[in-house]
Amino acid sequence: MQMRSLNRREFLRTAGLTAAVIALPDVCGQRLYARADKRPNILFFFPDQHRFDWLGLNPDLPARTPNLDALAGGGVRFANALCPSPLCAPSRACLASGREYDRCGVASNGQNYPVEQTTFYTLLRESGYHVTGCGKFDLAKPSKSWGRDGKQVAGGKDKLDLWGFSDGIDNGGKHDGVGAYRRKTVGPYMAFLEGRKLAMVHVNDFAGRSNYKSTEPTALPDEAYVDNWIAQNGLELIRQAPKGKPWFLQINFNGPHEPMDITKRMKDRWKGVEFPPPNGSTNIGVAKHNEIRQNYSAMIENIDRWLGVYIEELKKRGEYENTLIVYSSDHGEMLGDKSRWGKSVPWQPAVGVPLVISGPGVSRGKVYEDPTTTMDLAATFVDYAGLPAPAQMDSRSLKPLLEGKTDEHRKLVRSGLGSWRLVFDGRYKLIKYSGGQAKKKNNKNKADERPSKERFLLFDLKQDPLENNDLAEKLPQIVRRLAKALDRNWGLTPLIILKSKD
Repeated sequence: MQMRSLNRREFLRTAGLTAAVIALPDVCGQRLYARADKRPNILFFFPDQHRFDWLGLNPDLPARTPNLDALAGGGVRFANALCPSPLCAPSRACLASGREYDRCGVASNGQNYPVEQTTFYTLLRESGYHVTGCGKFDLAKPSKSWGRDGKQVAGGKDKLDLWGFSDGIDNGGKHDGVGAYRRKTVGPYMAFLEGRKLAMVHVNDFAGRSNYKSTEPTALPDEAYVDNWIAQNGLELIRQAPKGKPWFLQINFNGPHEPMDITKRMKDRWKGVEFPPPNGSTNIGVAKHNEIRQNYSAMIENIDRWLGVYIEELKKRGEYENTLIVYSSDHGEMLGDKSRWGKSVPWQPAVGVPLVISGPGVSRGKVYEDPTTTMDLAATFVDYAGLPAPAQMDSRSLKPLLEGKTDEHRKLVRSGLGSWRLVFDGRYKLIKYSGGQAKKKNNKNKADERPSKERFLLFDLKQDPLENNDLAEKLPQIVRRLAKALDRNWGLTPLIILKSKD
């Protein structure tokens, strides 16, 4: 049976969430929110394209993430976290809705998030949180219109509050922002650069870059670099938050997404650092691969530097002990592995992401090896707000696991895009390609090529973490077991068919 999507008010009512439920009676003429003084603030670092293994904790790489490493030491690190879809808009839609890829309403970068579909941001705001965000939201990616102030979406007709935010500054990704500016659409970052007479410096720099291979530094000064601008916006949003209410802040960094534009200061820090070459790459030379990896690492190190700045800010404000800090990414980056770049494919460098959580009541120094999905952050945030996860969510709260009340969460997680789906049990990963007419080689915004008939690939990530040895023919019983799990409806309630406005 086909069911329609629920609007926000119906969704809240179905979940038993209304303002009356979570609000207390007036006290001395002031309305108080339930447990507002005890519920934690939530700081969510969410960079774009940070792959799972690019951490200082990885002994096989010279990556530098001292603040993230320290956060993991004081919290929980999820060693096998996957994104629900390795592409910007679908992955972020899965997170916002708490739904699997096939139920999130956004199949590709060509669709806007359906505003009638409730987000966890809305649930937090309804519960009394001051919900803010900055950087690249990508919930209305094809619109490419943010307003000069970053508060407009969907062609300037809708506002951030339709997604559930109390305040924020939405900007385009690296390519979207510059491309829109060339078409006379000015987003907030380009407006910022205009005010410093640097807009054309940035536009001309991008015009001369060939994405990954151009590793020379940008002419922009450090204070005008996009991730530094985004981080400064986030600090201001914290400082402007109203007193007496818990706050949520999501910082959507543009890096470490290509192109490899970094400042001279950032680049100088990585001179002479040698990285292992990509796995199975044949398309460019070793030296250029190393330069690309240096620049990628520089972007991650810069984001990690800001994590340290925010932690110090929270300590100065006296809020550190009552703030849940989460670090993850929308998807990974192939970085030349298997001669691939970017994301959109089912390989681990594209679907695997870092996930570290620390805060009040969270276990310290624990590494969780079972499979996890970033989609579960939606229910986790709602749980920390003291609310039940709505039945329409596929997301499951990590809070009991974080607090040491259980050692189990999920046995299987999945990810998908276009013509392929995968399921991962912590050891074996099964990839299913749907049959159909073969397509030409994809671009970065579309799924992998579709084979002429359905096929499966199976990898043992314990024995073969680089995914070089397909075991599908040797282990048919495991293929059958995982295929059954992949094919069933994973929704916790009857399927709701979602349609985007586009």
